[in-house]
Amino acid sequence: MAGLLCKKRKKTGVTDLQEEGKNAINAPMSPAMTDLHPEDTLLEENEERTMIDPNSKEDAKFKELIKVLIDWINDVLVEERIIVKQLEEDVYDGQVLQKLLEKLAGRKLNVAEVTQSEIGQKQKLQTVLEAVHDLLRPHGWTIKWNVDSIHGKNLVSILHLLVALAMHFRAPIRLPEHVSVQVVVVRKREGLLQTAHVTEELTTTTEMMMGRFERDAFDTLFDHAPDKLSVVKKSLITFVNKHLNKLNLEVTELETQFADGVYLVLLMGLLEDYFVPLHNFYLTPESFDQKVHNVSFAFELMQDGGLKKPKARPEDVVNLDLKSTLRVLYNLFTKYKNVE
Repeated sequence: MAGLLCKKRKKTGVTDLQEEGKNAINAPMSPAMTDLHPEDTLLEENEERTMIDPNSKEDAKFKELIKVLIDWINDVLVEERIIVKQLEEDVYDGQVLQKLLEKLAGRKLNVAEVTQSEIGQKQKLQTVLEAVHDLLRPHGWTIKWNVDSIHGKNLVSILHLLVALAMHFRAPIRLPEHVSVQVVVVRKREGLLQTAHVTEELTTTTEMMMGRFERDAFDTLFDHAPDKLSVVKKSLITFVNKHLNKLNLEVTELETQFADGVYLVLLMGLLEDYFVPLHNFYLTPESFDQKVHNVSFAFELMQDGGLKKPKARPEDVVNLDLKSTLRVLYNLFTKYKNVE
């Protein structure tokens, strides 16, 4: 399941194996090359390796899933100054997984901070994954990864692990639904390279996701009743203007005017009846990071006011995602609709 083949032996010759796999894809479970001899391949007899079908890698939902997970990891580890760019290359040695789990679970793991050797990396992975399994197994999770698959840069295993962690810890992200990939299983039997295709499901529907992944009224609204969307927007505009008008501010476009976070911060001050010191946020934000700071700060004020952490990500609001903005405003409306 990884784009890079899972390695059980030396790395040299991976390109040759990938080429053999491509040649074999057109004839699933048939001999890949009729004149192939055992000594000509990296596979030992009955050895099996997997790789993602190249077409699956180009699927829009698959790419979105990877991006959402990478952004989430980077958000969680922002204070660690760790930046993940590519899951296979940045997760396999256990360092990122260690920091991620420590941050999410709120406890330190007894592992070496930096390990260069393969043995050391696998030992760290073993400790980290055992801690993950201790958290997940009591809740009925199916474990679809192990030390060898993660260290072998098996992308599907890595994705299964990260999706499970995101759902278990109720990450404030929304995973794309129905993400699956075609996996090419390459085996060597009687000296011949053979292939089979297997569909691997990475995410299901939001109804089947846990916690924050449950569908809400806005999913239904967007999917089945878009004609009622304008009514909801008008109600929310009336609500926010009732308070923002006190500062001579007027909202006409929900998706754009809350994107920099300024109105959200000011609105929270009005609803909770306090003045928000100007040094706590950017009154005229210019960069994306400054806008994210403002929205994140508004979310903190909401939690201080007794609201749950918003399901939306600050980045989604800044990126003009209407559904995310509506969710945030509707939560405010529900709590503060009777505030004068």
